[in-house]
Amino acid sequence: MEEKYELLKELGAGNFGVARLVKDKKTKELLAVKYIERGKKIDENVQREIINHRSLRHPNIVRFKEVLVTPSHLAIVMEYAAGGELFGRICSAGRFSEDEVKQISLIPHIVLCLMRMIMLN
Repeated sequence: MEEKYELLKELGAGNFGVARLVKDKKTKELLAVKYIERGKKIDENVQREIINHRSLRHPNIVRFKEVLVTPSHLAIVMEYAAGGELFGRICSAGRFSEDEVKQISLIPHIVLCLMRMIMLN
């Protein structure tokens, strides 16, 4: 991992692991890496998520680049979305102006993603 990516900073932590910002040493691309502690149930769930996620192609869905496996962790390398999580933005803003809502326009994208998932399964 260290030979390919330069660790820049921690982005956040949750129940299942830690997210870190890294830079690809070759391409200089900024990426996010989600580190998840391994376990039988976790491995099964993450494997299913990876299979489902790889088939999704949409400009508003963060794409996985690669998955690295160590004896203790799974490391999912993905595109870096600099804006942070939408959920956190919604909670901190409380309300959005009409213009902000137009920019976000979530519902059509969510519907499109769900339709694609249904068609693939």
